[in-house]
Amino acid sequence: MNFILEKEDQATKARTGVIETDHGKIKTPIFMPVGTVGSVKGVHQNELKEDIKAQIILGNTYHLFLRPGMEVMEAAGGLHKFNGWDGPILTDSGGYQVYSLSGTRSINEKGVEFRSHIDGSKHFFTPERAIDIQRSIGADIIMAFDECTPYPCEYNYAKDSMEMTHRWLKRCTDHMDKTNDLYGHSQALFPIVQGSTYKDLRLKSAETIAGFDLPGNAIGGLSVGEPAEEIYAMTDLVCSVLPKDKPRYLMGVGTPVNLLECIALGVDMFDCVMPTRNARHGMLFTRNGVMNMKNAKWKSDFSPLDEFGTSYVDSFYTKAYVRHLFHAKEYLAMQIASIHNLAFYLWLVTEARNQIENGTFSAWKDEMVPKLSQKI
Repeated sequence: MNFILEKEDQATKARTGVIETDHGKIKTPIFMPVGTVGSVKGVHQNELKEDIKAQIILGNTYHLFLRPGMEVMEAAGGLHKFNGWDGPILTDSGGYQVYSLSGTRSINEKGVEFRSHIDGSKHFFTPERAIDIQRSIGADIIMAFDECTPYPCEYNYAKDSMEMTHRWLKRCTDHMDKTNDLYGHSQALFPIVQGSTYKDLRLKSAETIAGFDLPGNAIGGLSVGEPAEEIYAMTDLVCSVLPKDKPRYLMGVGTPVNLLECIALGVDMFDCVMPTRNARHGMLFTRNGVMNMKNAKWKSDFSPLDEFGTSYVDSFYTKAYVRHLFHAKEYLAMQIASIHNLAFYLWLVTEARNQIENGTFSAWKDEMVPKLSQKI
């Protein structure tokens, strides 16, 4: 994997670049649709590529390990062959699931024991096993195994957890060096900055992982309930330490406003379930604000779903029709909304890239942020 830094904004820390992988190039800043179990919910692969214009998608180590399992995954030739997506794929390490399964897991220096949310069976993830699983999935970008701390989090716990994450990172890098890429393409490891919302811990973590000199760096633990101000403060701090010549990935964040504010702080890569999760509940993001498609105001509104048309669904379907589908509980409603929201997110980061290249990003962001936050 290679990263080329192209343009830096003069008024902010925003920048554009290109990540080169064996499955294609990724123009940054970029948003990555989340395909937890090997699919982006409700969206076909051709829609991801042609309508949404996704450049890279995510797979989830924990979920794919449980279903379909690595025997099936390896027999298929990896996730690319299994799901038909021929672009780059990033996998998370399972660290977030360690956080979310707090009631059914135990953590020690060796790794994490947890119970499956499917059948209650016991499993044990070590840093080495997390690497092996991601190798088997065939991701182009692999995440180091970490512990994502909750928010709020006591200082001593955050410190101990961060230090263990750093030790786990060393084990991950050692194991990557001892094992081979699978399926004929290269696989790159990204470490993850932790430290909760404590400045000294975040600085220490950023300095530590930067010292590993890996192909890219991630910022974790800022999508578990922190106020936006804390997200921005920690992101700004960490980006001031992480090397400029490596892509920076802010994990699990967030709203359209979050994306623009964090692009301005120097972040290159984002992922979040929000566009598809909110879509399934009838919430659509637009450049004029947020629409609740279940509201009565759309009942007889036969105008296009979105006048700006970031995807074919925006001009093909009307607001009244999509509202009807939601009230009739038709699956098509969720599919249309998911395509729209993902296409909007990809439009947003692409337009941010254009504005950075034109030297107009700061003024454009200041104009967009108030609009994106309002309800319409």
